[in-house]
Amino acid sequence: MDIDKREEHLQKRLNHIKAMEDEILRRENDIKAKENAKKQVLLRLAPSLWARVAAWAEDDFRSVNSQIEYLLNESVKKHFGN
Repeated sequence: MDIDKREEHLQKRLNHIKAMEDEILRRENDIKAKENAKKQVLLRLAPSLWARVAAWAEDDFRSVNSQIEYLLNESVKKHFGN
């Protein structure tokens, strides 16, 4: 095989490897996006409870939504021992 043909062959292999790397990165990003996706939940709270959670959230520098998520996570960890 002369040098030009060998170089062409290697370039094709390199392009194939690059395409495979791109596909792997795309799949990894899809998996990460699915893992990070959050479910939406409609939650009805008494105004007094909402006010207390909102005040607590402000003290912790969180949004009310983040505070509720934090509290739920802590409760689940405590319940399941994780």
